[in-house]
Amino acid sequence: MIEVTEKNALPDRIDEIQVDECHFVNKKKVKSSYPTNFAEVFLGLGCFWGAERLFWKLPYVHVTSVGYGGGYTKNSTYKDLCTGLTGHAELVKVIFKNEDLIFQKILKVFWENHDPTQGMRQGNDIGTQYRSCIYLNDQKLYDVSNNLKEKYQHDLEKNNVNRIITTEIKLNEMFYYAEDYHQQYLAKNPAGYCGIQGTGINLTI
Repeated sequence: MIEVTEKNALPDRIDEIQVDECHFVNKKKVKSSYPTNFAEVFLGLGCFWGAERLFWKLPYVHVTSVGYGGGYTKNSTYKDLCTGLTGHAELVKVIFKNEDLIFQKILKVFWENHDPTQGMRQGNDIGTQYRSCIYLNDQKLYDVSNNLKEKYQHDLEKNNVNRIITTEIKLNEMFYYAEDYHQQYLAKNPAGYCGIQGTGINLTI
């Protein structure tokens, strides 16, 4: 697997990918008009089709979308991503009510619905785009994320899962919307692929 750097990544694209204004499921605006007391987090837990569905179902989530981030190539396409040369991961953008307990609940869903110890893969999905990651734009949420990572590592070890969590947690990474057909994919294609699978270990919060 090639290590992607800023120098060897695919070149930027000028045009931003356009998506429908409203969420296919809850009809709320995807890009704007968020309530002032809401925050955002970008979560990578494998293929974003099944991952997004986990979060749009939560009552305290305002809206979701999917895209690419954590790498180098601006306005990457899905075809670019699949080369493994953008450095990006598949991400779910989650807009949620900005309260400590709600954010912890969102991360509980995150930790429990994938295996964060697998490095650059989730199950049969192999590559940097499937890595486990949490990207944020808020220092407080960043600190909470790292604290819960430590707690989940402890929960895994307590249950004899002796593997190290590889989840990448970073501040201020860019997010680029994925093509519209990826948005809310499993609502548009109910029989579509979903590779979501956790470790079977719950996070204690």
